[in-house]
Amino acid sequence: MSAQPPVRRRGSRLRPDEVLELFARLAELNPRPTTELVYTTPFELLIAVMLSAQATDVSVNKATQRLFRIARTPRKILALGEDGLKPYIASIGLYNTKAKNVVAMSRLLLEHHDGEVPRSREDLEALPGVGRKTANVVLNTAFGEPTIAVDTHIFRVANRTGLAPGSTVRAVEDKLMTVVPGQYRQDAHHWLILHGRYVCKARVPDCPNCVIRDLCRYPHKTPATPASKSR
Repeated sequence: MSAQPPVRRRGSRLRPDEVLELFARLAELNPRPTTELVYTTPFELLIAVMLSAQATDVSVNKATQRLFRIARTPRKILALGEDGLKPYIASIGLYNTKAKNVVAMSRLLLEHHDGEVPRSREDLEALPGVGRKTANVVLNTAFGEPTIAVDTHIFRVANRTGLAPGSTVRAVEDKLMTVVPGQYRQDAHHWLILHGRYVCKARVPDCPNCVIRDLCRYPHKTPATPASKSR
């Protein structure tokens, strides 16, 4: 008699060997993942991430493409001021608050960090408009720290799959830092956010074309269509 496949209980967590397999597949699919935000310096990345709250990367990139031609340093942003900055980011949600925070952040960088983006979480989170998620993105993407920034996409993927279920963003982050194998921790943030953005989507996940669907614990997988079965 052939061995039966393991029963995947609803809501159960992935085993360590399954977690390893999950990231091995994501790594094979995309060996060098990175953010879709366009930037050239840590300061530009910091601004882009601050602007990306409740906004798409596409909309942020359109705004920063114009903005960074005019002001791409703390001194130039400060010279631009809130009123000068707003026209560049007016297409992005919450632009009034974001303009205020970006200008205040630039001022503090000049006053306390010689205009450079700090490399410590404490200093980053002390900047106006910079929370834990933004600090994690900057630490990971600009400075190569193995942090994991949990946004809505990663929160969804971590809970659906059983990778790191949790009721809060911080709980999911803490579990991910525990369960993600060390060799994959640096890029885990990018793999998971891209997977959530393009495959494990909120309303209709693309389960038939998901490379980790056999590992995933999600009980309401999208059924395959005739077209997807023929691929």
